[in-house]
Amino acid sequence: MSTYKSIKGKTIQSLGTDPSDTGAEGQVWYNSTAGAFKSVVAGAAWSSGSPLITARTLLAGAGTQTAGLAIGGYITTGLANTEEYNGSGWANGGNLGTARYGLGGCGIQTAALGFGGFTTTNTNVTEEYDGSAWTAGGNLSVSRNGLTGAGIQTAGLAISGNQSPGTNLVSTTEEYDGTSWTAGGNVNTAVRSAASSGTQTDALKFGGGPSATGATENYNGTSWTTSPASLATARSQLAGSGNSTTTLAFGGSTPTTTGATEEYNFSASVITAAAWASGGNLTTARSGGASAGTQTEALYAGGNTGSYVTTTEEYNGTSWGPGGNLNTARGYTAGAGTQTSAVVFGGFTPSSPTFSTTATEEYDGSAWTSNPTGLGTARYGLAGCGTQTSALAFGGTTSPGNQTEEYDGSTWTTGGNLNTARKYLAGCGTQTAGLAVGGNPSGPVVTGATEEYDGSAWTSNPTGLNSSRGSGLGAAGTITSAVAFGGLLTAPAPGTGTTATELYDGSNWVSAPPMTTGRYFIGNAGSASAGLAFGGRNAPARNVETEEFNGETSALNVKTLTTS
Repeated sequence: MSTYKSIKGKTIQSLGTDPSDTGAEGQVWYNSTAGAFKSVVAGAAWSSGSPLITARTLLAGAGTQTAGLAIGGYITTGLANTEEYNGSGWANGGNLGTARYGLGGCGIQTAALGFGGFTTTNTNVTEEYDGSAWTAGGNLSVSRNGLTGAGIQTAGLAISGNQSPGTNLVSTTEEYDGTSWTAGGNVNTAVRSAASSGTQTDALKFGGGPSATGATENYNGTSWTTSPASLATARSQLAGSGNSTTTLAFGGSTPTTTGATEEYNFSASVITAAAWASGGNLTTARSGGASAGTQTEALYAGGNTGSYVTTTEEYNGTSWGPGGNLNTARGYTAGAGTQTSAVVFGGFTPSSPTFSTTATEEYDGSAWTSNPTGLGTARYGLAGCGTQTSALAFGGTTSPGNQTEEYDGSTWTTGGNLNTARKYLAGCGTQTAGLAVGGNPSGPVVTGATEEYDGSAWTSNPTGLNSSRGSGLGAAGTITSAVAFGGLLTAPAPGTGTTATELYDGSNWVSAPPMTTGRYFIGNAGSASAGLAFGGRNAPARNVETEEFNGETSALNVKTLTTS
C-alpha cells in the first residue's frame, strides 16, 4: 500500500547551510547548524533605485523595470523631457512634441504612449514613442490631468485623473485598443496623480494624492484590489513602469519635488539597492591628492590642506592610518596601482617656477622612491589609471591639455592624444583599456566627454555623462563597468560640489544613488560595484569624509518556520 509521503510532497532535507538557488522557493528544509526548519517565501516589496536626472512632479511613465521611460512633468513649467531607465539608472531620451504635466503613459520603451495632461488647460492629446521620437496618436475621449496609465501602445489604460485642476477626483478606468478609448472597472480609492504599470488585464496602481500616499492596488482586467505592499516614500504626482510583479516608481511630490526611484518586486528574492555608506574618516582633511587601490585597501597621497603636503594615508576598509610620506609635496596630482605597489606623477607644487612638476614616485607599501625620469611634460590637474608598471597619465594644465603618456615602471613615453583637451578630469581602467571622464576644457567650462583608450589611441563616446562636470570629479572601475561621482557642475571654485553619481556599462552613462556629501577634487578608488570616495572640497571647507559605494545585490528570502 502506498504511503502518503510517496503520493504527496518531498522528503524534508537536513542541510548545514541554506540553499541559494531559486529552485528552493516553496521547499522546506531543516538547517542543522541553526537547528530550525526554513523555507523560501515569495513576497511583494518596494526597494530604492537610482534617481532621475531631472527631479520633477506630475510626469508619466512607460516600459519595464529594466527598460523604463519617464515622460514630461513639471518643475516651474511643463516639461518635454524624456528619460530612459536600463535597470540601473536613467539617461536622456527624445522630447515630447507637446510639453505638459499631469499626463498618463503606457507601453514599452520603444513603443510607448503619452496621453492627456495639462498645458495651459487640460488636454486629451495622445503621442506615440518609437524609442527615439514622439508622433501624434488618437485623442482621449475626455480631457483630463492627474491621470495614470498602463498596458501597451495598442491596448492601453487611462486611469483616474481630474477634469479641472484641484477638483473632481475620478475613479474611472478607460481601455485603449490602439484607436479609441472605452470604460473599464473603477479603482477602490479615487486619487489623482497616481502612477501605474502592467497590462490592460494585469496592472498595478500606486501612490497618488491629494494627500501623498504609498498605497498600491492590483487590476485583473475587471476589478481593483488593495495590495499589502506600500511605497517606502509616500508621494503623489509620480510615474511608473513595468508589470504587476516587477515595477518602477519614480519622481513626484512628498510634497517636496523628488527624483527618487523605487523598484517593486513580487519574488522569492530580497533585493538590496545600490547605495553609498559612511566609511572611516581621513586623519587629515585635504583635496586634490593622488589615489590608488581598492575599497578595502586604498591609498591617498599628497594634496592641499591650505598648503601642499607630502602626507600619505592607507585605508583598510574601516579606518585610515599613516603611510610613508611623499618626497615632493604636491596637489592636483594623479596616481595608479595598489596600496602596496603605487605610482604618483605630476601635480601642482609651489617649489617649481611653473607651479607644475614632472616628478614621479613609486610606493612599496611603506616608503616612496623618486624616479629620476619623470613625466615628459610637467602638469597638474591630470588623471591616471593602470598599475605601477603599466600606468597611463592624460590631460592636465598643459596647452592644449590633451597629452597622454605611458609608464612601463621606469620611463614615460608618448601615447595618443585625447580628443577633448581638458584638466581636472577623472580616469580609471588600465593602460590598454582606459577611461577619461568629464573635466574642464577651459576656464569655467565643464564637459561630460567620455573617451576610451585602447593602448594607442582615444575614441570619443558620443554619449557622455548626463551631468557635465569638472574640478576633480572621481571615477572607479573599468572601461566596461565604471562609476563617476562628485565634481562641480559649474567650474568656478570654490563652489558647491555635487553628490551626483553615474554608472557606465561601456556604452552609456546612467544615474545612480547620490553621495551623502557633495564635493570636488575628490579621492577615488575601487570598482563600479565596490567604490570609494574620500576627502575633497566643498567650499569653503576641505573634507575628511569617506563614503563606500556598493552595487545592487539580490538574495533568496529565507524564512525560519515557527509554530506561532
